[in-house]
Amino acid sequence: MALVIPFLNEEHYLGTLLESISSQSRQPDELLLVDDGSADDSASIATEFAAQHPYCRVLRRDARPSEQDRLARAAELVAFQWAVEKLVSPYEIVAKLDADLRLTPEVFAAVEDHFLEDPGLGLAGPFLSVVYPTGGIGRERCPPDHVRGATKFYRRECYEQIVPLPATLGWDTLDEVKARMHGWRTASFSIPGGDPLHLRPTGVYDGALRSYRRSGLGTYAYGAHPLHVVLRAVRRIKDPPPVLGALNFLFGWANAALRRVPRAEPEVRAFVRREQLRRIRNLVLRRSPG
Repeated sequence: MALVIPFLNEEHYLGTLLESISSQSRQPDELLLVDDGSADDSASIATEFAAQHPYCRVLRRDARPSEQDRLARAAELVAFQWAVEKLVSPYEIVAKLDADLRLTPEVFAAVEDHFLEDPGLGLAGPFLSVVYPTGGIGRERCPPDHVRGATKFYRRECYEQIVPLPATLGWDTLDEVKARMHGWRTASFSIPGGDPLHLRPTGVYDGALRSYRRSGLGTYAYGAHPLHVVLRAVRRIKDPPPVLGALNFLFGWANAALRRVPRAEPEVRAFVRREQLRRIRNLVLRRSPG
């Protein structure tokens, strides 16, 4: 198993993740820590860890120019795909992990077991939990066939069939769509001993409303059906901030359509819409009386 962890200015979280990796019951065969131009102390944290763990190396990329929205170009995906080309171990599973995680000790062993038990599994990951502002812990919303971008584990054969992935918002849905188009199964699952913890929940880095707009843009980019978009907005009405989040999601989607931002290939968008309409139809049938 090979791991790639791109990071940029993650000194507050990276040490916690690395400590939880060293505590895994199944250690990685190779770990690449990819510094994507950090200006804080995170590179030193990575270097110190690599000096103590022979399976780990630190790779450095040039500092990126300042951007209005550092997430819009999916820089972490670019760094991940770049680093995979530099792996030297004969891996069967390759993973991209975000730097703001705390893993429970059985994550790698459990993921590997799932891949061994299911030859048709191409892309997988654990469910994640977050710490709420009130102090409680709860699982992030995630459909069972979706894999969160923070913990992507790819079977090598599947990964090689779907790359290169476009560096755009929504890439972490496009990868699983392309995997299913090639006949692979995608899945998230529970981990014995508990979920990994997402220390910085999705969307809080630079504002929840911007995150909702990004999500809407990504939804347009991978070709979501308009009915799916509306239903997804309705589901988000009560998510914080109530109503405003759903409206910003719809704005992001509509604005992307008006600006004609780059989209997935027509065959990918058609596949996405077929899947979404089938799920909506199945949901209606399950809830219909009789």
